[in-house]
Amino acid sequence: MPHKFNASRRHKFDKKKYRVTNWRAYNESLRNRGDLTIWVNREIGKEWSAQRRTTRGGQRKYSDLAIEACLTLRSVYALALRQTQGLMRSVVRLMKIDLLVPDFSTLSRRAGGLQITKAAKARTEPVHLVVDSTGVKIYGEGEWLQNKHKTKATRRSWRKLHLGMDLNTGEIVCSDLTYENVGDPTVLPDLLDQVDGPVNRFLGDGAYDGEPTRRVLETRYGVDVEIIIPPPKTAVLSPEADRNPSSRDKHILAIKDKGRLGWQKQTGYNQRSRIETQMGRWKQVIGNKLKARTFNNQRTETKIGVRILNTITELSRPAFEAIS
Repeated sequence: MPHKFNASRRHKFDKKKYRVTNWRAYNESLRNRGDLTIWVNREIGKEWSAQRRTTRGGQRKYSDLAIEACLTLRSVYALALRQTQGLMRSVVRLMKIDLLVPDFSTLSRRAGGLQITKAAKARTEPVHLVVDSTGVKIYGEGEWLQNKHKTKATRRSWRKLHLGMDLNTGEIVCSDLTYENVGDPTVLPDLLDQVDGPVNRFLGDGAYDGEPTRRVLETRYGVDVEIIIPPPKTAVLSPEADRNPSSRDKHILAIKDKGRLGWQKQTGYNQRSRIETQMGRWKQVIGNKLKARTFNNQRTETKIGVRILNTITELSRPAFEAIS
């Protein structure tokens, strides 16, 4: 019995081998990921205290930047809130800066409504946007407890993480966290609101197939935006396919003519695998489980995770060349 029932009819490809050509710079970037000066610098002391409010209510002691800096260290070094407070105290002491560090309860309370600063970048060319979503676990009993002690299986709670990446730069340009029952096309307008600059190419999997996705993209970026979404096997041509075929009709005809693999090569849909690689990178660097227990805090945690991955990308990326 073969490993796959249709193994004899499956397309088989030789795995390509690659070689990293910038080992010196890439190795240094891997070291810099653990460098405290990458995540905290002396300039942070100038904006550590919150601005005095003129409306009624209590005065905040720490700025949003101070809370964000502490929570960033928490995610980078995989710490609990109390350990995060201790690490930040040691950092300001070594930097010889007279600053008070927020305690763990303040970090937890302020995380819910935290406004994450977004670095302003000048774009020289339009965005080639690829989007996808993945599930991340949240606080609760793990599989080990059920397997070890034969406890009663409970319904797993998880959140859906939506990411959008620019294929030109590898930067995560938009992100969102939703409940598990929210569909991908529903979140797309909110993701597009976060993209700075025009989008002239959009890649998504079959979950985004449908008129609502194409309508929102063409409304925002014009009818010239290139939309690459694979239609399902049961897809049929629209009534106006003969006179005025839509981009979806053209994809259906191309798949019938060249096959699905040929269509992927022609349209460049294979590049969508880079967002899946980004998902795996997230779960390896940030983790596959959210530490925060409330939904607002979880959203802040993912926004900080995006900042961390983008900072790592800015340090250096490996450059590959095919050797076979």
